[in-house]
Amino acid sequence: MIAVIIAGGSGTRLWPLSTPDYPKHLLCLIGERSLMQYSYDRARIIGETVYVLPEIGHAGHVRKQLPDLSKDSIIVEPERRGTANGIILALDYIKRMGHPTDEPIAFLWADQYVRDTAGFAHSFESAEAASKRTNRIVLVGIEPDYPATGFGYIQKDGLFDEKDFIFNVDSFKEKPTYELAQQYVKSGQYLWNSGYLVGSLQTFEETIKQYAPSLYKNYQQLQSAKTDEQRTKVYLSFSPQAIDYALTEKVKNLLVVPANFDWLDLGSYGDLHKASESDEKGNHVLGKRIEMDSVEQSFIQNHEDKPVAVIGLDNVVVVNTKDGLLVARKDMAQQVGELSKRFERKD
Repeated sequence: MIAVIIAGGSGTRLWPLSTPDYPKHLLCLIGERSLMQYSYDRARIIGETVYVLPEIGHAGHVRKQLPDLSKDSIIVEPERRGTANGIILALDYIKRMGHPTDEPIAFLWADQYVRDTAGFAHSFESAEAASKRTNRIVLVGIEPDYPATGFGYIQKDGLFDEKDFIFNVDSFKEKPTYELAQQYVKSGQYLWNSGYLVGSLQTFEETIKQYAPSLYKNYQQLQSAKTDEQRTKVYLSFSPQAIDYALTEKVKNLLVVPANFDWLDLGSYGDLHKASESDEKGNHVLGKRIEMDSVEQSFIQNHEDKPVAVIGLDNVVVVNTKDGLLVARKDMAQQVGELSKRFERKD
């Protein structure tokens, strides 16, 4: 199997730790390796060949963090054009590299955190086998353990394979209200949409051609380009598209494997706090010159020499870096991304 790690995105929801120049997948948020390095470690377990797809502004960081990766294994996106166009850029590159058209490809994400690598490998082996057998795109969905409102959901449509526990996909649901998310979790019929995709080059080509003709047209243009310069010019002419809207939500015969591993998207400071070490009062504290009094269940980091004091606050996020200072209620940390974009627009 070929593993492709999509290493794009600006990681604005973890500002000011994460910035457009150095987004969250490049950061060592948990442990001593970056999220992308952990993703690469997992990709090497499931893939005989591993490619990484960064945008051009982050390609140098990728090369520095993954020195064992050959130059030919980095597919540079000339400029961000959304996950759908990034995926067809990777498909075009894989085809030009001469890989067999029936070899499965797993699309992974550089900013997700998984501890159970054995369970991860098992789930993708199941997805690989199902895709080979059916010539369909297979998703890997996450069993929800709480009514999350920040994720999309996959609705299952009965067992396709009882032995290997593979389901048909009924539909996709956008980020729900809390009440609706409670219903989804209680029903047992829904999985979180992790964005993982598995299918062969031939399967992706045929599926895109049938269900996403405009995306297929983009793919044909890339195929027709004769030089890297021509491909770059073609790619920059594309309008941004997300893979969910452009393709997966339109496909009628998708399959899904429920993940056999733990999974964290780290899409907010609340998620990051859950994954980080905390003291007996539930506080995660990192950095020098931090003083607290009567503080509980809070995430506090100081990456500068400036002293930081927090008094009488619970369930807050306080993050101080050279790029900015964030003070927020932890349950409202999902709004960090939008606020950080305001700074970009004003700058």
